[in-house]
Amino acid sequence: MLTIAGRAAVDRAGQTPVFVYDPAIVAARIARFRAAMPTVDLHYAIKANPHPGLLAAISPLVDGLDVASAGELGRALAVKPAGAISFAGPGKRDEELAAAIAAGATLNLESEGEASRALAIADRLGQRPRLAVRVNPDVELRGSGMKMGGRPSPFGIDAIRVPALVRHLIAAGADWRGFHLYAGSQALDAGAIADTQAATLVLAARLAEEAGAVPPLVNLGGGFGVPYFAGDRPLDVEVIGERLDAALAGRPAVLRDSRFAIELGRWLVAEAGVYLARVVDRKESGGETFLILDGGLHHQLAASGNFGTVVRRNYPIAVAHRMGEEATETVNVVGPLCTPLDRLGDRVALPRAEVGDLIAVFLAGAYGATASPSAFLGHPPAAEIVT
Repeated sequence: MLTIAGRAAVDRAGQTPVFVYDPAIVAARIARFRAAMPTVDLHYAIKANPHPGLLAAISPLVDGLDVASAGELGRALAVKPAGAISFAGPGKRDEELAAAIAAGATLNLESEGEASRALAIADRLGQRPRLAVRVNPDVELRGSGMKMGGRPSPFGIDAIRVPALVRHLIAAGADWRGFHLYAGSQALDAGAIADTQAATLVLAARLAEEAGAVPPLVNLGGGFGVPYFAGDRPLDVEVIGERLDAALAGRPAVLRDSRFAIELGRWLVAEAGVYLARVVDRKESGGETFLILDGGLHHQLAASGNFGTVVRRNYPIAVAHRMGEEATETVNVVGPLCTPLDRLGDRVALPRAEVGDLIAVFLAGAYGATASPSAFLGHPPAAEIVT
């Protein structure tokens, strides 16, 4: 039987569909990170899961929060001082820039145009803005699920143009906060992540030297992946820590007084969440069995394979009250939406499940409720519980 934070899942699922989050799992992840990388700051990218209860539990355990909208900024300010909040993302509206500047959060600038708007808004508000430069690095993270460097991109400023912008920001009187570099996400190769971090340090040093300024903070990005699918191996963060510690010990002199941060979302929260939905119908079609649930892609888009996955593969799925039992049939697990895209599991081997039984979809703590089209077809949203 599946238990979540010591209590049976069937007892937690009074209303389905529901996401259940266990902050103790997140705390354990953070402790593991701290042990592996004790000299590096840890930032939580709240886009992975901005649930207020989970955010309140995470905030005291991390050094900073990274946001990507005015809405996320508001949630972050409710639990963290503005000085520990950074705001990234292309296309920030003037009102978002003004809100961040007025609050005292750091803006990670994505273009020269955004920099000009931020400086003008700060002048109008009579405030000294905290501005960092997001760099579109000339390296990419090998094996990452989403590559965000080494190519033309809406994210960040091409590395070759960064030094001139830094000099301009400093001359304009801004409080320059350093560099934000992000090369990719969802990587499971510790060596590839370590190689990218080492290359990022070299790039940050070169940019600092060309700009003639020491960056107070170098955000090395994240990219730590989780093993969603059969055959995936968990990321060895201890190897990353050993390699990063060596790279930092030998870093160029221009970075000697800089602080360093790693920004993580998925790796911290994915395994802390379970999505629970009930079987509302069981049917046979063309020799195959379908379990039709009361929840689907409108709550858990990523598990349906429609959130950046090139080849659809199944997330871990179980019949909640039959965990550990031998599989007796192969079924398709689908949602209630009127689209063939609403599939949470293709030909999954499970113990037999009947109408009313509870199905658990694991690794649901990241990019679940807020990353899914909850208004599609007018079904109600999923409940969310923090244990």
